[in-house]
Amino acid sequence: MKAHLLHPDADFDFAAQLPAGHEDLSQDLEVGTLLTTMAGSDLFLRDVSERVLLASVTDPEVIRYRQQILADCIAHPDVVRQMYDIAVGALRDKRGVWGFLTSGNPSSILSGAVNQLEVLIARLRQLRRLADEQGGAFRSAGLTALVDSLRRDLDDEYFDTVARQLRQLRFRDGVPISAQLDRDNSGIGYVLRSGSTRRGWKERVGIEPRSVYAFTLHPRDEAGAEALSDLTSRGINLVANAAARSADHVTSYFTMLRAELGFYVCCLRLHDELIARDVPVTFPEPAAGGRGRAPELTCEDLRDASLALRIDRVVGNDIDADGKPLLIITGASSGGKSTFLRSLGLAQLMLQAGLFVTARSLRSSVCRQVFTHFLREEDASMVSGRLDEELSRMSAIADHLGPDCLVLFNESFAATNEREGSEIGRQVVRALLAAGIRVCFVTHQFDFADSFHRLQPTGTVFLRAPRQPDGQRTFRLDVAEPLPTSFGADIYYRIGGWLGEQTADVSGADHADPG
Repeated sequence: MKAHLLHPDADFDFAAQLPAGHEDLSQDLEVGTLLTTMAGSDLFLRDVSERVLLASVTDPEVIRYRQQILADCIAHPDVVRQMYDIAVGALRDKRGVWGFLTSGNPSSILSGAVNQLEVLIARLRQLRRLADEQGGAFRSAGLTALVDSLRRDLDDEYFDTVARQLRQLRFRDGVPISAQLDRDNSGIGYVLRSGSTRRGWKERVGIEPRSVYAFTLHPRDEAGAEALSDLTSRGINLVANAAARSADHVTSYFTMLRAELGFYVCCLRLHDELIARDVPVTFPEPAAGGRGRAPELTCEDLRDASLALRIDRVVGNDIDADGKPLLIITGASSGGKSTFLRSLGLAQLMLQAGLFVTARSLRSSVCRQVFTHFLREEDASMVSGRLDEELSRMSAIADHLGPDCLVLFNESFAATNEREGSEIGRQVVRALLAAGIRVCFVTHQFDFADSFHRLQPTGTVFLRAPRQPDGQRTFRLDVAEPLPTSFGADIYYRIGGWLGEQTADVSGADHADPG
């Protein structure tokens, strides 16, 4: 039996390494906030959620497969949580029973396997009962297939057969073994036999001939006991190993079921929290990427999921960037540029994990992998200048880049003067676009932004964070060309500049203002 709730024809590989650059990606997009809401304090569920979220699926059909399962889970949360609790209970029960499956002693292996199978089979009965009572409500292909497999593979005949065999493996009436004598009278050809060794009453009173022969060991006959134990071990060795493999098989089923259902349970927690905060959620539409296709990206009221979990009011953005591999975002400091960048990156990860997104609608091409290159504050751990550190991180990202990747830049290459920083940014972005890589770049460098506006306007979407005449921010991005100002005077006056010096606009030398 297989769960197959994350892929239609395969188990999810929870042992696979996380993608390159996942530490920076998680830090820059604040993925931890999302994971904390999804898993709470459960470290197992946090690890499961992180692995599924960061292991981006590139097949739109697999994404839709997960979306349909998640929609079923949202429609029937109690049933899904009961199934998850059964899987958790099965693994907990298994850990609590006596058994020495790795002792090397066939008798101990067999006893431990039988003990474990008995508690696991009891949980399979619960799972089958739940499938009979509630499984008919599911509509998704994944959960319907799971319910059908439980009904088909775990029918009454299966449970009757397993119960009978487990009783036999207790060998309460002794271990029926046949053997042959070799030329030197040593035993060979040990075979475990089915049936009972118990004698009928006629045989016991002497009316019928003996069908079996028996002997009794003296309580102090240690050599005889060891010889008898060796005979028993030879007879039950094969069946002990088979029982142990059966216990491992059922355990692996519950282990995978717990992990894959656990991801959807975490999604339910996230969904409930977002709905409680009145944040719009919707299932996005994945578009196929690669093979020379123009990238697609359109969204309505897209919000930063992590920010929406921390504060009550988050402003969304509407974007139409179909056919545009490059987005450049400029404008006022603290105007929502970095927030939009995070919202876009998180939405791409959530889409490719099969989740809903925090928007009213979203359609986006799938990408091979998402990378982030965000401005870092200087700290004591840096062994070189900030620009060197930025270039080093860019080099590490380049080692893993390929066509159909997405790179998000936030104030990158701003640790030097504008002319040099703009030139570095231009060369990097042009190389990425030439390699078929999508780019979203937040910047205060007018020289950088304006050069793309002059030389490559048709392949680029230019967004700008506006500033109201009174200095207020709307936190919504407008489609607009870059301006030769980043409103750095706002920061100047905020930190103590003389208000009497304030003018309506500032241009030229304030492009290095923080974001």
